[in-house]
Amino acid sequence: MSPDHALLTLLQFADGLFPAGGFAHSFGLETYVQDGRVRDREGLEAFIAAHLEGSAGPADAAVAAIAARLAHDGDADGWIALDARLDAMKSVPELRTASRQMGRQTLRIAAGLGADPFLARLVRAVDEALAAGHHAAVFGAAVGRGGVEPERAAAAYLYSTVALLVGAGLRLISLGQLQGQRVLAGMRPRVERLAAAAASATADDLWSFNPALEIASIRHARLEARLFRS
Repeated sequence: MSPDHALLTLLQFADGLFPAGGFAHSFGLETYVQDGRVRDREGLEAFIAAHLEGSAGPADAAVAAIAARLAHDGDADGWIALDARLDAMKSVPELRTASRQMGRQTLRIAAGLGADPFLARLVRAVDEALAAGHHAAVFGAAVGRGGVEPERAAAAYLYSTVALLVGAGLRLISLGQLQGQRVLAGMRPRVERLAAAAASATADDLWSFNPALEIASIRHARLEARLFRS
């Protein structure tokens, strides 16, 4: 596949307009805002950094990179095992459900874009309850089938995560569009570093430790008023 094909595939799946359903989730940010712990750009940056460093980078982005490699090789069994490992790592019900919902929606669309036997196999695995279909694993598989390299898959996954959280921040706090773009730009070095680490990770290297954000996600279900589903 040509470099342009891989780039266009990556742009499509990482686009904020891609209908994965991420706009409905804040991944605990809404709890932090209601608690008064995130009030401005600096607070949003700190929240996003914690999310990237403690879970999205060493777990989800690494899964996206590994999944891209497995998809390129046509290893569906390896992908199912990877997805199961990520499922076991997501102990918070809201976060696990959000990841599954976004992943399954992404998989349905990816499989519907063309006759790809590998993606069709993943759809059957999810339909038969053999796989949970987490977003990072599906994202990596979809772009990997489009010829995207693992490190770029991880970088795009992390960028789309930052963009999702910035979008949530714009709706939750008094933050202008320019400030939101500054947050995105400020996260570039972190995204690059975490993507490089994710590209060399194996399934045994996956880890996640974000207790404060996980507690915020658990508490989110009991907020009196909610704009987001997580």
